[in-house]
Amino acid sequence: MSENVLTGLSRPATKATATVVQLSMSMRLQKLGLNPTLVTGLVLLGIVILVAAAAPLLTPYDPVAQKLDEAFRPPLSPNHLLGTDNFGRDVWSRIVYSTRLDLQIGLIAVLFPFLFGTFTGIATGYLGGRLDTLLMRIVDVLMAFPFLVLVVSIMAVLGPGLINLYIAFGIVGWVPYTRITRGETLATRNLEYVHAARMIGCSTPRVMFRHVLPNVVAQALIYVFTGMVLAILLGATLSFLGLGPQPPTPEWGAMISAGRQYLLQAWWMTTMPGVALLVLGVALSLTADGLAEKLQLPGTRYASTL
Repeated sequence: MSENVLTGLSRPATKATATVVQLSMSMRLQKLGLNPTLVTGLVLLGIVILVAAAAPLLTPYDPVAQKLDEAFRPPLSPNHLLGTDNFGRDVWSRIVYSTRLDLQIGLIAVLFPFLFGTFTGIATGYLGGRLDTLLMRIVDVLMAFPFLVLVVSIMAVLGPGLINLYIAFGIVGWVPYTRITRGETLATRNLEYVHAARMIGCSTPRVMFRHVLPNVVAQALIYVFTGMVLAILLGATLSFLGLGPQPPTPEWGAMISAGRQYLLQAWWMTTMPGVALLVLGVALSLTADGLAEKLQLPGTRYASTL
């Protein structure tokens, strides 16, 4: 009886100790000027990037080489850490090499939308007039349709493939960046330092890109990481539907699709790529949240040097 009582009393003490340790670590990071959320996201993202860069060093197997006599090996089998698929291909090798492709999809898919959307948002927000009216009506039309439906429709017209995936993202992915930067520009263009730049004779392009851009681009940069998560998840979804990179190219969505018919026989074919997709999504989301907390502090809006 006394042992049960002592055990019951020790559990709250253990939880309290763990909470104190977590708070202590968080306070230490904040004293160093580091955001715990940002640090966690960057560490996870760094590990993912390191795995992608060192893929040939982390596995001796070709991700597309088939060995039918080694099919359906379970995880922790000799020489196969995460098992093999229905064609005897090493699952760990395919996940590692797929990391490269999914990072590439996330980066390239947001590059053009970020640049084009930021430019159009600043131009429409600062200049206003008919240009603003025209582009905002285009934005309203695109926003009226779900993002996934638009991308799938464009892919159905263009056909499957990685290049067509980038084109589809480029056509519709710039809209959020335009809305974000336009809203920030509308709030910035009437501030004192912008008026001062106009009064000393700065040209319109100089005011827009030298004085307005540095003060409105932070929100768009934060959304880049959110956009990467969306692009990677959507790329995996399209690969699952057969509209993304075509077999035998290793890609997480395609691996999940290939393993669903063997879910009871070889659960690792679907689970392991799903876990990898989850880790990358969490890393990018934490990085975006950490940057938002870091950049949205008082005084982050600064006046550019005239």
